[in-house]
Amino acid sequence: MLARVPAGWSVAAYDGRRYGVTRSSAAGGRSIGVYAEELGGTDVVSTNVYLTSSGPQLRPCEMPAEKVLAFLAGLEVVDPPSTPA
Repeated sequence: MLARVPAGWSVAAYDGRRYGVTRSSAAGGRSIGVYAEELGGTDVVSTNVYLTSSGPQLRPCEMPAEKVLAFLAGLEVVDPPSTPA
């Protein structure tokens, strides 16, 4: 599901709403962060995913894993990603 989120900042649609989505990575790509904020609204989706030898470990940030998984499965990127200059 993470492959659906491009690196950098992009605009995505989910559940009839638009979100600004940032995907970042650290530790040589073994740690991936996704932060999405509803544009013009109050909803937030945030998680870290750690790619370990035993498989990916999802660590949502103060929200149910189900919310994060539904968002990642249902989002559609509508504007191409941009990265900081």
